[in-house]
Order: sequence, then C-alpha cells, then structure tokens
Amino acid sequence: MKSENTPFEGGPLDGRVLPVLLGATGHPPKTYEVPVPAEDGGAPAVHVYRRETAGTTRRLGLHKGWKYVYDPEGAPAGGLKWPWTRPGR
Repeated sequence: MKSENTPFEGGPLDGRVLPVLLGATGHPPKTYEVPVPAEDGGAPAVHVYRRETAGTTRRLGLHKGWKYVYDPEGAPAGGLKWPWTRPGR
C-alpha cells in the first residue's frame, strides 16, 4: 500500500508530519480521526482532522498536495453518505 507524508495543523498533532495511507484513487481519506484515551478509563475522546489542499502552483494552479486541518467541532465519520438518501430514513 502506498502512503504519503502529510502535515497536520492545529489540535494535538499540530506541526507533525505523519505517513497516511492512500486510497484506491491515490488520495488520503477526507477525514482523519485520532482517538485519545481518557485518563479516568472512560470513553476515549476523538479528534477529527479534515483534508484540505496544501496549496497550488502560481502559474497553472496545479495541486501541490494535501494537509489535514483540525476540526474542533467535527463529528467522526459515520460511514458512506449516498446522495439519494435523506436523513431520517
């Protein structure tokens, strides 16, 4: 499996560069979840990072790579979201 060194911004992983596995399309996942165990033995806290473009080139506007940005209010991904399904079904 291929991986790509991806920088993280904000949250507990701020400033780190970690290898992230790439999917079938050659892109890292849209969200990256980091579980942090609770000190009292309770349920672990989950920190969520969202994928964003790392930048573009000046001349052609080509994509330079990906980075993950901390989302403090983000909910962990719940699975596939199909465009034809509506909430509450």
